[in-house]
Amino acid sequence: MPARNLGFTLMEMVIGITAFAVALTMISSLILPQASRSVEPILQARAAQLAQSLLNEISGRAFDEHSDRAGGLLRCGEDADRPEDGIQADELCTQPAALGCEEGGTNKDLYDDVDDYLCLNGLSAAAIFDAATAEASLLSEDVALYQGFVVGVQVFYDQNMDGQADAAIGNMKLITLTVTTPMGQPMVFSTYRGNY
Repeated sequence: MPARNLGFTLMEMVIGITAFAVALTMISSLILPQASRSVEPILQARAAQLAQSLLNEISGRAFDEHSDRAGGLLRCGEDADRPEDGIQADELCTQPAALGCEEGGTNKDLYDDVDDYLCLNGLSAAAIFDAATAEASLLSEDVALYQGFVVGVQVFYDQNMDGQADAAIGNMKLITLTVTTPMGQPMVFSTYRGNY
C-alpha cells in the first residue's frame, strides 16, 4: 500500500501566509499608534514640572533691572527720589524695547530680574540645567528626564493683562514659557509678575 503524503500544498501555504500577513497588518496598525500615544502623558507631565520650576524661579526675581532687590523699599516707576543717584525712580524703568538679558548669557545664577530669562529662549532643557548649575536646581537629580525638551521664554509689559505686548512701561509683566516635548508638542504656560 503506498504511503500517504502528509503536509500542505503550495496553494494552502500561499493562502496561509497571506492570511497571516493581513492579520499582522491589522494588529500592528491598532497597537503601534497606541504605544506612541502612551508616552505623551508622561512627556506632558514632565513638561509641566519643568515649566512650573522655571516659572517659580523667574517669578522670584526682581520685576525690573532698576527695582530695589532688598525688600521693595523703592519700586521701579514710583514717583520717589533715589538718594544715592538723585533721580526719580520712574525714569529708571526699563523701556519695552530694551527688555532682555543684560548679563549672564545662559548662567541663571547671574539673572537678577525677570526679563534676563529671555537669554534662555530656544535652549534645550539640558543646556539650562547643565552640570554646573544643576547642583543649585530643584531638578538636579532629574536632568536626564528632560533630555529633548526645548524651552522658549517671552517677557513683556502687559498692564491691561490682555496677553499682548504693551508699547509703554507698565506695572505688570507677562512671562510666557513654552516647553516643547521631544515629540514636538508645544505646551504654553504663563504667569504675571507685578511691580511690587
